[in-house]
Amino acid sequence: MKTTTEKFGVTPHQPSLWTRADALKVRADDPTTTQPLVSADFPVLNNDVFIWDTMPLRDLDGNVTSVDGWSVIFTLTADRHPNDPAYLDEDGNYDILRDWNDRHGRAKMYYWFSRTGKNWEFGGRVMAEGVSPTAREWAGTPILLNDRGEVDLYYTAVTPGATIVKVRGRVVTTEHGVSMVGFEKVKPLFEADGKMYQTEAQNAFWGFRDPWPFRDPKDGKLYMLFEGNVAGERGSHKVGEAEIGDVPPGYEDVGNSRFQTACVGIAVARDADGDDWEMLPPLLTAVGVNDQTERPHFVFQDGKYYLFTISHTFTYADGVTGPDGVYGFVADSLFGPYVPLNGSGLVLGNPSSQPFQTYSHYVMPNGLVTSFIDSVPTDATGTQIRVGGTEAPTVGMKIKGQQTFVVAEYDYGYIPPMLDVTLK
Repeated sequence: MKTTTEKFGVTPHQPSLWTRADALKVRADDPTTTQPLVSADFPVLNNDVFIWDTMPLRDLDGNVTSVDGWSVIFTLTADRHPNDPAYLDEDGNYDILRDWNDRHGRAKMYYWFSRTGKNWEFGGRVMAEGVSPTAREWAGTPILLNDRGEVDLYYTAVTPGATIVKVRGRVVTTEHGVSMVGFEKVKPLFEADGKMYQTEAQNAFWGFRDPWPFRDPKDGKLYMLFEGNVAGERGSHKVGEAEIGDVPPGYEDVGNSRFQTACVGIAVARDADGDDWEMLPPLLTAVGVNDQTERPHFVFQDGKYYLFTISHTFTYADGVTGPDGVYGFVADSLFGPYVPLNGSGLVLGNPSSQPFQTYSHYVMPNGLVTSFIDSVPTDATGTQIRVGGTEAPTVGMKIKGQQTFVVAEYDYGYIPPMLDVTLK
């Protein structure tokens, strides 16, 4: 009998491992892999809303795309509540930190547009209230399908559960701006299966989200990356020799790292339109290393597959650590084996003096990396902070083989198009 992968003409594969030995090589504050300091006097894109995960409009090959000269980004967005009694402190002052920390429960998909690839103009909600089947609209990917302006928005429908879904609409342009029309019928695609990917029943802290569809440059098939956790009851995973790797004496103790089970998932489409998907075994697992490999995405360069994902300090396992930021791996073929970039996996981390300044980095094929500002210290002790909820300065990064180098810093929210599509 043919395996699942063989049925779709996909070579069976074993997941690559991000090992504890790899993670021991992570070094914060290496200037070649550290995001420049974000100033506390940063500008705010819009004082009425928080924004965080930023999703540039792109094609299936990964190219950031403008339409009729208009750049478009989608963001996870939540209203700010400066006058809501729930977010006022005992002196009646707005507690922006509490408001910011509550944003995930009311996250919605919004869009923005620009003629310059920065200085974004507010577009509004992508879907009308009630269209999405769940309370929260979490991150995904907007795909420009053709020169008619059709867009497939893949995203994560959350609470109840977590389902990878998509909704189709259309981008419309005028001399004065951009609007989104349609986006009225959400199609569920797949959920965690409990066999390859952990379910909520197996672990209340599971993750299953962040779809990133793409066309493989070598076989031309339609695939999708997503974040997951390795299937199995929480606490049942084994951190064995393979997951530990080649560690020096004294580092064999893995503590309670069996609770960290992150993976980068992959699925293959059964059809050309991306309406029917089959989940495949993970591309990469981080059992015993980290519990989150969020927003996975590729850069295809020099015939290689550069796999990037974001993660936090607090999601690392016992005995290993690293900064909030983007981590990366490289392989010569889609299904690996993958090796960590820079020997450790760390590609762009926050400086230790401002450990929460940015997050949700997205590496674009032109070497630019966008992210959002989380919080920046405003005093020397770091006890006073300024909450962001806006676009961070874009960073320029160069990829050379198995190494990466920070080489430039650009304006806040600078996301220039790589190609422009003229709508018909």
